[in-house]
Amino acid sequence: MKLRYLLALALNAILVYGCPVALDSSQAQTFPSKPIVLIGPYPEGGVSASIAKHVGASLSSTLQQAVLVENLGGESGATAVQKVLNAPSDGHTLLQASPSELVLVPFANKNAKFKSEDLRMVQFVANTPLVIVARKGLEANNADELVVLARRSAALGRPLVYASSGVNSYGHMLGSHISKETNTPMLHAPYPNTAQVVKGLLDEQIDFVITAYNESQIPLHTSGKVKIIAALSAQRQPALPDVPAVDEGVMLKGYHHSTWFAYFVKKDTPEPIVQVLHKALSQTLGNARMSTTLVSKSSIVPPPLSLAEASKKYTAEIVKFRAMAKSMRLDPP
Repeated sequence: MKLRYLLALALNAILVYGCPVALDSSQAQTFPSKPIVLIGPYPEGGVSASIAKHVGASLSSTLQQAVLVENLGGESGATAVQKVLNAPSDGHTLLQASPSELVLVPFANKNAKFKSEDLRMVQFVANTPLVIVARKGLEANNADELVVLARRSAALGRPLVYASSGVNSYGHMLGSHISKETNTPMLHAPYPNTAQVVKGLLDEQIDFVITAYNESQIPLHTSGKVKIIAALSAQRQPALPDVPAVDEGVMLKGYHHSTWFAYFVKKDTPEPIVQVLHKALSQTLGNARMSTTLVSKSSIVPPPLSLAEASKKYTAEIVKFRAMAKSMRLDPP
């Protein structure tokens, strides 16, 4: 009878989840049995690493187990994704990622050995606005002035140089799209990490970058070492009241973009373990203190999603960003 019951449970799991899951629910009672490694796709210095640091500390308290944050770099975030996929499917390796690494990289980079569908979203974290950050000497203080300057520079044979965190990253795609939509030649400079992009701006080796807003940008902006010239939104961001939104101009009006962060495991992670992680992340992200922390970083924090909602959300985002990549002429392998 017990064997028959287990076989029936296995069949039901395959029908519901599309793959076998662990039969023994006691896994949920013993998980986590060792420290969890929370992997971020970029080195220290960016918004991703900042969010991982705060969430990791809170998640550790919730699970009563150490959460070790490991911020990696390389291949526009693909290195981090691949490390998670190479780890055991036991829930002890968690990925914090955005559409740049999970949708754009495997879509447009032939070297990426994974698909978006190889991972399962456990919980959504937040949306973060994107901004245009320029070197201090750039003769532009808003989006319209940037386009005018870019056209003038291109006509003189000195196209503006925009940076990104890697080839086919979100920043690369958006910079390329602006170049094409405004019919203005610009040069792309891929950098390995955020720290190197900031150094390029400080040394005035690059002209601007389209990136997620990060609180570390504020002291550089207020001291005049760099300047944040536009927010890719309809209205000004509360954390950046002196920075004009693109809708205050004409040339990039309606060019609204943000990025999101979420937590993922391998798609074949046993369901009881996914449920434990989902509950813990929901408690962590639903905590008022954590929400306040993320909002202080100018992130929009939605209510925690159910697992079904997270799955639906991820599927919709894959479709959305693949369509965006096609429209911006990023070609799949």
